[in-house]
Amino acid sequence: MSRKSKILIVDDSRCFRSALKQVLAEYDDIVVVGSVFSGPRALEFIRDSPPDLVTLDVTMPGMDGLETLRAIQQFNASRPDNAPVGVIMVSASTSAGAQVTAEALQQGALTFVHKPQGDTVEASVAALAQQLVGKIRQYGQRGVRRKQGDSETGRQADRETAAKKVRSYRAVVIAVSTGGPQALAQILPELCERIDLPILVAQHMPREQPEMMTNLVKGLVAHCRHPVTEARDGGPVLARMVYFAPGGKHLLVRHGLNGQVITSLTEQPQENNCWPSANALFRSAHHVWGGDVVAVVLTGMLDDGTRGLEPLKRAGAHVIAQNEASSVTWGMPGSAVSAGLVDEVLPLDQIPAAIEAVVQAGRRS
Repeated sequence: MSRKSKILIVDDSRCFRSALKQVLAEYDDIVVVGSVFSGPRALEFIRDSPPDLVTLDVTMPGMDGLETLRAIQQFNASRPDNAPVGVIMVSASTSAGAQVTAEALQQGALTFVHKPQGDTVEASVAALAQQLVGKIRQYGQRGVRRKQGDSETGRQADRETAAKKVRSYRAVVIAVSTGGPQALAQILPELCERIDLPILVAQHMPREQPEMMTNLVKGLVAHCRHPVTEARDGGPVLARMVYFAPGGKHLLVRHGLNGQVITSLTEQPQENNCWPSANALFRSAHHVWGGDVVAVVLTGMLDDGTRGLEPLKRAGAHVIAQNEASSVTWGMPGSAVSAGLVDEVLPLDQIPAAIEAVVQAGRRS
């Protein structure tokens, strides 16, 4: 039998903590190892006996959820050879809650759940547990983290040779999911300094709360040299711009009436249970640009992006995947690597320079 996921509950409501602990106790693969009412108490517990996951209330008196998250991330950074303590934010279903949650995701929270407002504490907790159990099972046992620079899989292609397949790269397309907001906050500002190509991003986000994407984009605007925006239907794709798929919609590119490349938003069904789908973005990029694309697959669960990479790779696109050591979860990049569709497997912090090198080599060829 596999090891149980160890959970620490952090919430300032004693009744809520007690009820949640009771509900989670019904699951054989989950064990609540602690229940505390404040950020400082949570940090004491984590330092003494690190759990797998923390469910962290956003709104608490004194040290709030964001401050506590930052402290947990500092603790994780202090022990890089150990499995990091993951954080699931518990947020109110309000616009203010969405803004704080978007910031938390950029600062390293794995994911979030909404705290329901039921008629009773018991009803609210039961509804919350339905959301939480699936998240805990996804993230509870992520293994021991290796150092960022370790190269555990894949290969690094000769960039000059790879660039000769494609004479001029015209866009960068990025697929990302779990852990994406933090990864994007790290690499997009540097990438904007290094290249002038349009960048299009398919970041998975719940359809039920599209304002989460809006807040994510707002958080990136101040840090990027190029404008960062949610794409609009029919808008031109321009150099020195970063386009995100709005929450709950697929982002595609196509040729407009005058031949200019434009963005197209669709509400077609989920693909791989995802809105937006990286497969959809990648396929449309192939239709418009052929292989004149640098495609990047960052941290994320499952395998979205792999099928969409196939036509891009056949046409000569250069494909980069984030390595396992620097990924929150290696599902998406690992799937692309296993399919033989990747030219380079790199730590997150090396990806902007790698993209620049490929683009510059393509211009010289």
